[in-house]
Amino acid sequence: MNRIPIFILCTLIAGMITSPVLYPQGIHSHAIVATQNTAPKLIVHPKAPLYGAAYYPEYMPYDRVDKDIALMKAAGINVVRMGESTWSLWEPEDGDFEYAWMDRVVDAMGKAGIKVILGTPTYSIPAWMAHEHPEILAQTLNPAPFGGPPIAGVYGMRQNMDIGSPAYRYYAGRLIRHIVAHYKNNLTVIGWQIDNETGSYNADNRDDFIGFQHYLEKKFGTPDALSKAWFLNYWGQNIHTWEDLPTRDGAQSTGYKLEWTRWNQLRVTDFLRWQANLVRRYASPRQFVTTDFAGMLKPDVNAEAIADFLDIPAVNVYHRTQNRFDGSGQSLQEDFTRSLQHSNFLVTETNADTTGWSSAFEFPPYDGQLREDVYAHLANGADMVEFWPWASIPANQETYWGGILPHDLEPGRIYAEVSRTGHELERIGPHLTGLKVHNQVAILWSRDSMNAISFMPFTSSGPQWSSDPPTADYTTLVKQIHKSLYDLNVGTDFVFASTRNFSAYKLLIVPALYISSDALLQRISDYVKNGGHVVMTFKSGFANENSAVRWVRAPGPLRGAAGFSYQEFSSLDHPLALKGDPFHVGAGNKVKYWAEFLVPEHARALAYYDQPFFGRWPAITENHFGSGTLLYEGTYLSDALQTAVLRYALDQIGLIGPDQNLPSKVHVQTGVNRFGRRVYYYFNYSSAGVSIAYRHANGTNLLGGSPVIHGSKLTLGPWNLAIIEENKPADSARR
Repeated sequence: MNRIPIFILCTLIAGMITSPVLYPQGIHSHAIVATQNTAPKLIVHPKAPLYGAAYYPEYMPYDRVDKDIALMKAAGINVVRMGESTWSLWEPEDGDFEYAWMDRVVDAMGKAGIKVILGTPTYSIPAWMAHEHPEILAQTLNPAPFGGPPIAGVYGMRQNMDIGSPAYRYYAGRLIRHIVAHYKNNLTVIGWQIDNETGSYNADNRDDFIGFQHYLEKKFGTPDALSKAWFLNYWGQNIHTWEDLPTRDGAQSTGYKLEWTRWNQLRVTDFLRWQANLVRRYASPRQFVTTDFAGMLKPDVNAEAIADFLDIPAVNVYHRTQNRFDGSGQSLQEDFTRSLQHSNFLVTETNADTTGWSSAFEFPPYDGQLREDVYAHLANGADMVEFWPWASIPANQETYWGGILPHDLEPGRIYAEVSRTGHELERIGPHLTGLKVHNQVAILWSRDSMNAISFMPFTSSGPQWSSDPPTADYTTLVKQIHKSLYDLNVGTDFVFASTRNFSAYKLLIVPALYISSDALLQRISDYVKNGGHVVMTFKSGFANENSAVRWVRAPGPLRGAAGFSYQEFSSLDHPLALKGDPFHVGAGNKVKYWAEFLVPEHARALAYYDQPFFGRWPAITENHFGSGTLLYEGTYLSDALQTAVLRYALDQIGLIGPDQNLPSKVHVQTGVNRFGRRVYYYFNYSSAGVSIAYRHANGTNLLGGSPVIHGSKLTLGPWNLAIIEENKPADSARR
């Protein structure tokens, strides 16, 4: 046994040690210390798609590695991800490291020509660690039962640790160094996934609070400055010493709550940066470093900051199936992921069969949907697609999360479709990797606004004074806008509050920018003044960085660009129609939840409420400012109305073409491949066949090899697609 000496252990628990031996990056429980990357980022550009699955031989009821590998080879699988979920096998006892169980599998994969991505198994601690160091366990805020955060201080669930705990970092660092060094020279191992679906886990341990306090000391300087920024004179809660600071579970200040979310983001970023640097120190320069984001739009994960030190970002994307399968969920998550580095990415997990932590929502994909899903990921810019998992697991929490192989572990319908797709990719894959996606429309994503609105929601599913969850929020608004653009076949990127220049886009969409600095609002105004076009929604420009409402007339610094001001706003207890159905959406001519009493100063009203009291104020305005325009939605639009308003805005700037007039179940995506040819993916997301007119340059349908002529009919079968590669080199114009 290789135990920590007692005097060191006591110091670790106290959170006071910064030794580079025990804590390599000098990061301790009382502060976040920025560290530089230890190696330049590796450029990851596979010549053909990586296509595979997460493989867990340790989960199998019997030894079948050789049989599984044979089935993988027969299905065209060329990569697996392994090892990230079983710390207890890598280190069954403190300091006792075991490699033979994984060596055998990695060697067999290598002989079969299947590449391996290994994960650092740090997201699920072994039982011996919880017994020896119970202080590692996360003490969570508002612990919830099944499906929520881990129960406070209890072992048994994954991701139930405090990622900033010095003792946890000691053990995790030691494990990472051993595993990475062991596989450094193994040519089968092409990359490392650090941790797994990392978050803050709602931890509120003592060391996290002390770290937060020191973070505030550095940011605000004095208790008085913090009290003024957060308006703590309210209820007499201003602090005079840093020791007066309440803990998060007792805080009522919206400024405190918002800053705590930023602190959690810093903790997650720091943890993953620490792992990335540690892996690079011990790995081969040819092995890439990634992490698998658990989807996007997370309140406690600053994906933009994390992507800065990854070689390539990765994302786990799960989505609806059967009649709800339309590719929109994949597009939302992957447009965001692609925007992190404005480059390609990996899909480390996606549906193989059914998903869920119970058997209550078993919806296996229809025939053809799994194949369409693979190509949807590639169309969004993925260079790897891995299913989760290879085989259905016979017991435990994810018993009903279906794999490529069903519970009997024999090939079936899902395996056959995986195999069909794999063999297609062997033939046409080089034409699909490295896809360069350039869009002219971007959504400005604000994690601060999402979090701050969650503390002061504009809807509720319960009565006044209740704490019932909202019926709509920042995220639902962003998803609505993205879905409207997706339905219009308009490619979309994401930009962030940190984005310095928006001029790469013709249209910038700004949903509910509730939290923003004056500088960000000025950049938006300058973008419009210099010829950009903005669609902005209600609650934008309302509060400053500390979640304090600006003490000037709304919308504050946006007033000139928006061309209106307002002082009042109202909740709507039922939907309202707009006078005269100005956007011609029939039954969809409805707005709901919220209305700002906009007073036009230079803006033109595009729509008014059809109601005696509210009808004096416009619901939607448009203002010409400098060389550009700003269209403002002062209320929450219905889905149909949102789509119609965005179509209007796109049409005004010449972004409506033939692809925006396709049947509703047909979706098209485009990019330029590594051969410099433009590729169009046409997806039919329905159980009925459809024919459309192909309106682009002559090309070849890669799936069948047949020529496709401009103006000819393109027939798509049920849950099927066509992939057209133009014959001529792509021009430089963005589409």
